Amino acid sequence: MQVVFHEDFYQVYTGDPAAASGRMEAVVETIEPQVEFVRAEPAVRQYIAAVHSEAHIRQVEDQGLFDIAALAAGGAVQAARIGLLEPCFALIRPPGHHASAASAWGFCYFNNMAVALETLRRQKKINSALVLDIDLHFGDGTVNIFGNRNWAGIVNVEASNRSEYLQQVEQTMKSCRADLIGISAGFDYHTDDWGGLLHTGDYEEIGRQVRKAAERNAGGCFAILEGGYNHDVLGENVLALINGMAGR
Repeated sequence: MQVVFHEDFYQVYTGDPAAASGRMEAVVETIEPQVEFVRAEPAVRQYIAAVHSEAHIRQVEDQGLFDIAALAAGGAVQAARIGLLEPCFALIRPPGHHASAASAWGFCYFNNMAVALETLRRQKKINSALVLDIDLHFGDGTVNIFGNRNWAGIVNVEASNRSEYLQQVEQTMKSCRADLIGISAGFDYHTDDWGGLLHTGDYEEIGRQVRKAAERNAGGCFAILEGGYNHDVLGENVLALINGMAGR
């Protein structure tokens, strides 16, 4: 399976957990033998501006974070395009699902998922999309941007126990009728991460459910990295999702 990545994502661009040293390395070391890396390219500014205000873009520039944030958004666009043909994962950072149209928080700057899906819609590659957000934290930025756009559905999976969580994913995928499914893939629900709920094998099952739904719809699927902060388990969790999406 193809994984969109760039060496610049190794940069420690801020002091937050998403930018921590060793985080990308932990994933690359685990998945490298089993994937094909595709070099990420920055998102075109006009596509970032399709979902973010000019004032917000300038604020990110003023923080000196435009280049790395645009590279992450561009990696998401590439993964979405590849995802129309075969499942794809974007190993990118900064994350994006807390980035709204005119503001951002939670280690995010540009909403990578929103930029990717809006870009493909404007290029007439998709008519409909579903965002499956499996991160521990609610993807408020994605809801802010897409909440009133009837072509994009959003499901933030929230549950108090593992069985309920996986059941929500299964039911969501059974009812999905989208051209493209994008997974906002946060891994902080893992038992050894902040959420303490999911097992590594559960991410493989999530990937499998998404792939089945995409095949049933004669559409595509892709995933982009959001949260996940325990470097000891992050790589294995990413690989599990990739294996599920790839049908291994």
